Formats: sequence, structure tokens, C-alpha cells
Amino acid sequence: MRSIWALISGLIFGLGLIVSGMVNPQKVIGFLDIFGEWDPSLALVMSGAIGIGIVTFNYVDKRVTTLLGDDLQLPTNRTVDKKLVLGSLIFGVGWGIAGFCPGPGLVSLGMGYTDASVFVVSMIVGMLIYQMIRKDRR
Repeated sequence: MRSIWALISGLIFGLGLIVSGMVNPQKVIGFLDIFGEWDPSLALVMSGAIGIGIVTFNYVDKRVTTLLGDDLQLPTNRTVDKKLVLGSLIFGVGWGIAGFCPGPGLVSLGMGYTDASVFVVSMIVGMLIYQMIRKDRR
């Protein structure tokens, strides 16, 4: 049953990314191009997502289990440190260059966009490099 709910959730998320235009790298880059031909439409998408997130997290904060009965595991670290800032900068630069972030990149790959394959392979290589670096520090 959990797999079915995971599939349904993923399909709804993917459909939302497609409908909002987040899978179109040109739309994303147009949103990030504030000094050129700026496209503010994704600001509305993000505002909607933030609003839904606020309502959802207020609801979730009052729970100890998920709707399917599993233990609810939320991050507890609220520290803004060098790793968070550096990771955010790397994410933002990658998003600006490629026009994809992980979710839309995977959805675009599933839709057969060849640009997304370069992004997804690069993302996986980056994650593997991070794992190797992290293991060296332990």
C-alpha cells in the first residue's frame, strides 16, 4: 500500500512540475534572468508552494506519525552554517546554468528530454563525488 501512495504522490508532484512549467529550462532561466527578459510566472508557483508548505508544516508539527502510521522524521537542525550556505550557492548556480533542479530534471528525463540526461548524469556524478569526499572526512 505504501508503494501505491508513493507512486500517486510522485505522479501528482510530477504533474504539478509539468503544469507549472518547472520542467522547461528556458522558463526557469527566464525567471532567473532578472536583468533581461524576466519571466515572473514561477514566482507565483513558488509562492503557492510556500503557502502550501506553511499550512502543511503547521499541521505536521502537531503529529508524531505519518498518515500511513510510520514515525514522523523531520529535520531538527536549524543552524545556518558554512556547509548550508555553500550547498545553497552550488545548487543555485547549477539551477541557473542548467535550468533544472533535481525533481524537474528527473521528470524531464522521464519525458525524454535529452538536455535532462546531461543534467541527471552530472547530478549523480556530483552526489558520488560528495559521498567520496564525505567518507574521507569520517
